[in-house]
Amino acid sequence: MIESDISEFPDEFKKQGWHKPISQYRTYYQEQQEGLRKVFVAETDGHAAGYATLLSQDDSGPFKDKHIPVIKDFNVLEKYQRKGVGTAILDAIERYVKAYSSMICLGVGLHYGYGAAQRMYVKRGYVPDGSGVWFNGERLEQYAPCENNDDLILYLSKQL
Repeated sequence: MIESDISEFPDEFKKQGWHKPISQYRTYYQEQQEGLRKVFVAETDGHAAGYATLLSQDDSGPFKDKHIPVIKDFNVLEKYQRKGVGTAILDAIERYVKAYSSMICLGVGLHYGYGAAQRMYVKRGYVPDGSGVWFNGERLEQYAPCENNDDLILYLSKQL
């Protein structure tokens, strides 16, 4: 991630109706500078097209404190989707992680807006961890009420 991405991503996501505050990208950039987070950004024709962040371990969910690298906040701008941008980002992350870990994990939302991501992860060999569905950072018990929003998550992992 370079400093100009801080303003470019929120502006581009706003054009497609997604709210991604600039403060989020300032935090990502600062955490990258401090070595706490690695941000992988794909560019197309000199413009930021998508990104994903990588943490050394998850801070919630079934992989919390297990020292397994976790992909967080993976997004490709709609105008660049289905053009190999997401694949390139994941390829780069998996190559990077493989140098020091045999496993990687992530969480994916369950509503239809995540359908393409769900299919992509399965095709790439990510499998559910078996802990069920998580909601607002907690494992959701059977028959518990929940809301089908971005906080309803299934966790997946992949052997590298």
